[in-house]
Amino acid sequence: MVLPEKIPPRPGYEITIKYIYDRALTIFPYMEIVYRTSQGKGKYTFSDASFRVESLANALASLGVGGLDRVATLDWNTHWHYETYFAVPMMGAVLHPVNIRLAPNEIAYIMNNAEDKVVIVHSDFIKLAEAVLPHVKSVESVIIVDADSVPDKVGGKKAYHYEDLIKEHSGRYDWPEVDEDRPAAMGYTSGTTGLPKGAYHSHKMIVVHAMSGALQLATLGKRKVTAEDTLLHIVPMFHVYAWGLPYIATMLGVKQVFPGRLDPKVLLDLIAEERVTMTAGVPTILYMLLAHPESQNYDLSGLLFVNGGQALPRGLAELARKRGIEVMVGYGMTETAPILTLATVPPKFRDRWDDLSLTTGWPIPLVELRVVNPETMEPVPKDGKTMGEIVVRAPWITPEYYKDVEKTEKAWRGGWFHTGDIAVWFEEGYVLIVDRDKDVIKSGGEWISSVRLESAISQHPGVAQVAVIGVKHEKWQERPVAIIVPKSGWENKITTEEITRFLTENFVEKGEIPKWWLPDRVVVVDDLPKTSVGKINKRALREKFKDLLISG
Repeated sequence: MVLPEKIPPRPGYEITIKYIYDRALTIFPYMEIVYRTSQGKGKYTFSDASFRVESLANALASLGVGGLDRVATLDWNTHWHYETYFAVPMMGAVLHPVNIRLAPNEIAYIMNNAEDKVVIVHSDFIKLAEAVLPHVKSVESVIIVDADSVPDKVGGKKAYHYEDLIKEHSGRYDWPEVDEDRPAAMGYTSGTTGLPKGAYHSHKMIVVHAMSGALQLATLGKRKVTAEDTLLHIVPMFHVYAWGLPYIATMLGVKQVFPGRLDPKVLLDLIAEERVTMTAGVPTILYMLLAHPESQNYDLSGLLFVNGGQALPRGLAELARKRGIEVMVGYGMTETAPILTLATVPPKFRDRWDDLSLTTGWPIPLVELRVVNPETMEPVPKDGKTMGEIVVRAPWITPEYYKDVEKTEKAWRGGWFHTGDIAVWFEEGYVLIVDRDKDVIKSGGEWISSVRLESAISQHPGVAQVAVIGVKHEKWQERPVAIIVPKSGWENKITTEEITRFLTENFVEKGEIPKWWLPDRVVVVDDLPKTSVGKINKRALREKFKDLLISG
């Protein structure tokens, strides 16, 4: 008998999110899920959650959700959000968590681009939905969570109460057999150099990503993650599927805590009350936990903090370690679902744990990563000195930017996905990001487009030239500073207050940029340095202002 070149399909071969769900229901039905709402703290088991998940699928089906319909969310880290993570993709639809921190105009663009049919909205964001939804024709229904009652309509769309809806449609749901390559979820970049770009991921991508992340966390590193851990969900669930942690934790049987809106005091209370052993987030969150006025009253020893979003400052890491917190770094992108590397130090290098756990880390299983000359695609030497661009391949990288062929071809040139991150790599197998090829500013883990800020500021009648760069900030790690060459007669009129007023009146109030993008400071100069081709040399500006530190 001749073996086939391709294994023929059989029932059970498809790798779908339902496998994570069924495993938890079979092996970890008692897995505890703790959540906070406006009414206080509650808890249930995964078995309880499964009934609600299936009732939600019934309810969505009653609203006409079918096929590849997109179901959007505007929500905090809640158990309602967690339930959508399973119900929507397992019924064959596509989950679309929306970043509530973007400007209303951007959210409207994203929802129109995704063509969302139903949106699940936390009561805190009803006003946001009222502003956005009149501009989104595809949305037919709105489901409200964490509310005693709901209006008949939100933004002109029929509104429903989540709890009433799943109660009306309570019961088990007959999950369909879906193809492992069927899109399961999608998200959008933060629009660092233009409008946000859509990335989507299949069932197989999400499951294999979860398995690889779980394998790395459970087998390597100073602190391994097992079913005996308790995870506090700090990573926003609208950020790349909360870094895949809801799926990873469910696969491992980890107790999960959903804090709702992120408040440092609430997070500290939950860490103490629920004996949290693991969490993840951007450096700003770690800073908030350590700098809170009552922080010293809490025992944080034994807590594992997985850092992502931007580099973890060594000073902050050392401060955390003095409190008994284990810290390590991870790296990924919206397009990569997101985890590519984790600084889970292999046993051979355990004596260098404190240093190596703050690097960008080692690729997790199934990630093929190179640091290359982006022009030639030749790998740079593994000498820890020669810089190149990180390019990757992995089974979970988005195949394309949704509805954007040009950006897709640019990102996937040469058969590798180009991250745009500049790094060095080492013989030991780990990488270290040292710069970015885009002038994006990361403030508290959120991205600010310097290009878009420059475009807005340049429209001020007194501005001749402007460059926006990120400078160090005590709390937010980076904040934007506008460096401006004023027009004649405006030399003494261009101030931080004047630029703030102009941007607020002309852009923030019109929903074109978020308020938190506003520059913290304006610096007036006579000229801006230029490159050999006449571009503003931002690298030179960053070097010039590298010692500038903004406080407050």
